[in-house]
Amino acid sequence: METNYTYDYIHKTDIYVYQRKDMFRINIDTSLLARFMRIHKKETVLDIGTNNGALLLAAAQYEPSFLYGVDIQQEAIEVANYNMQQAKIQNVELFHCDVKDIMLNNIDVVICNPPYFPVQEHSNVNESSYLKIARHEQYLTLDTLVHKVSQLLQEKGRFYMVHRADRLCDIITSLRKYRLEPKCIQFVYRKQDQAAYTVLIEAIKDGKANLEVLSPHYL
Repeated sequence: METNYTYDYIHKTDIYVYQRKDMFRINIDTSLLARFMRIHKKETVLDIGTNNGALLLAAAQYEPSFLYGVDIQQEAIEVANYNMQQAKIQNVELFHCDVKDIMLNNIDVVICNPPYFPVQEHSNVNESSYLKIARHEQYLTLDTLVHKVSQLLQEKGRFYMVHRADRLCDIITSLRKYRLEPKCIQFVYRKQDQAAYTVLIEAIKDGKANLEVLSPHYL
């Protein structure tokens, strides 16, 4: 790979991934979601906003029947394709498109580390276009994401997402609006005397209302 790339591991895993220095890079949220999501053998998995394919590499360990990834950035798909080739993963297809345009059937699991910030928040003039797309809801709002996930998932399919804890009300509102029932959440804290800053969520399409709140996770 060119000098613009690094080869890094997902924290607390044995998974390594190539990633570009100038694009959104794996972080603790990647690691948290990789360990929180449940993938069963022979399931079909879709990663929305796959970026460099890190979460697909994590999902591949569970022997799914097929993996899909979608990203609006062509450069991200190119890196993800390279990572799939290096890991010798063949049961995968990656799409360069807006997730709103993708049409797939019989998806068992959707995973996503989405843009966290509404466009008007946390604007940084020094951010590259790559980072702005990855961090801000410029092309994918929370409500649009959840609506599309509901359309793609088959009955009783599962959705795993990591997001900011302070947007939990928005998240649950959107999930229930589109028939995705929150089934399990876990709050993540930097320190014991601070408010939660991240939340991990499992939701099931047309699942019964029965929410489990796991013990808090401290970094």
